[in-house]
Amino acid sequence: MTFTDREREQADHYDEFHAARAASPLVSRLYAQAMGDAYPDEVAPSSSCDWTLLGTLVGRLHLRPGQVLADVGCGTGGAGLWLARALNVHLVGIDVSATAVRLAIERQDDFVAPDRARFHVGSLETTGLPDAHVHGLVCIDAFFNASDRIAALKEFRRVLVPGARAVITRILPDRVRHAIGSQAHAAGLTVEHIDHRPGEPELWRRVYRLWIAHEDDLRRELGPEQAANMLAEAHRMLPRLDRRRAVVVTLQCLAPTSSAAFPLGSPPDPEEGERPG
Repeated sequence: MTFTDREREQADHYDEFHAARAASPLVSRLYAQAMGDAYPDEVAPSSSCDWTLLGTLVGRLHLRPGQVLADVGCGTGGAGLWLARALNVHLVGIDVSATAVRLAIERQDDFVAPDRARFHVGSLETTGLPDAHVHGLVCIDAFFNASDRIAALKEFRRVLVPGARAVITRILPDRVRHAIGSQAHAAGLTVEHIDHRPGEPELWRRVYRLWIAHEDDLRRELGPEQAANMLAEAHRMLPRLDRRRAVVVTLQCLAPTSSAAFPLGSPPDPEEGERPG
């Protein structure tokens, strides 16, 4: 896999991120405290993936047993593995971080048989999957990592079989909410559903406040660099949460058509959805 300079920077960042969190249960405990009963303990997410989101994903994917699900930006694999077991499907997980992929492989036996899941390194714009290979795709709190969102969506369309769906969490300010439809159309996808997540900003407010309240513990257990990154994120994002609008977008793959109709290349829209945590 050949990465761009930006993707290599992301890989290095997330390698350190996942290695630090794997060495300490503290961050997972703080997520569990912030989510309360909505925390899917087995998934152990470092994202906004709660029980409500898992239910939305199950309902929107329309997968049948034995089909193939892709989890793009899978992190340590918990959400994709949970979905693979719940839906009785095969999973392929892709993440830019080799450390995340290794941790996901270590977890898969807790969810599904070895032949039901595989993980490899890749990016949102270059998944490494064959054409028309998957019957469903999820991308949870990772889409902001795409340097070109239309290129990422076109990659999703390429790997989906016709009629299949991609379900993506996104954060969109009001002023660019129209971009969902235009970006999807440019990539050869159609918007099937937009589900709003009104409780997502308040979830992050609780998470960030817990990080700040446990600053000393974070520095001790994760080290000064990772703790500083988390605290900087918390202080940067907390003032933005009042205008944060979280959605789950379900996109359906259209029938194959000429690639000339869907040109690659787009300036990034001003999405505010950097993955908290």
